[in-house]
Amino acid sequence: MMPDHVICNRLQPEHYPRVYDPPFRKGRIMRNHEANADLPTTLALDNDGRDPDRPPALPFLHMWTTPNGTSRIDLSCMTGFGMSSVGGKAAPQWMRPFPGEIAAVNFAILPVGWVGDWHESPQPQWVVPLRGRWFIETMDGSRVEMGPGDIHFGQEQQTTGNKGHRSGQLGDEPCFQLLLQFAVSPAAQTRDPFGG
Repeated sequence: MMPDHVICNRLQPEHYPRVYDPPFRKGRIMRNHEANADLPTTLALDNDGRDPDRPPALPFLHMWTTPNGTSRIDLSCMTGFGMSSVGGKAAPQWMRPFPGEIAAVNFAILPVGWVGDWHESPQPQWVVPLRGRWFIETMDGSRVEMGPGDIHFGQEQQTTGNKGHRSGQLGDEPCFQLLLQFAVSPAAQTRDPFGG
């Protein structure tokens, strides 16, 4: 039986991510000193695409700017998947076209001990951890620690004082990442920019 707070069937408000002060727990986003939801890679899904009549949804972390200029990070969900082939004789698979002009594709390696003090995302971007662990702290006091597959979309531009977020490498090995940066944000500054 699925918990009643599975993501991509809509998280119930009492199960929204939360953050708390150090020491931080891996795999949690916490706010207001209460533990809450897990990371995208550890959440129970109500639909993972096995049913060909029900398109799946993809959980991800979304870092954005609230109307008052504060950065925050939330669990969100991408919908809009459909069955199509990647080409040739490949069988159909779940695909979701994504809008926007790619400005850059970068591979980054955060060295052990690396910390990026307060800064905004240079451009709206998908960050995909490939190996190792890292963290993000936002202006609202949230902190999330992520590992491989815990994708996030960062678009917290125009925060108060251009403060943005802090980020850094965790553990005893570098963190390898793939960054897909957009010329212009393909989404509005809302909690759930790609469906949900």
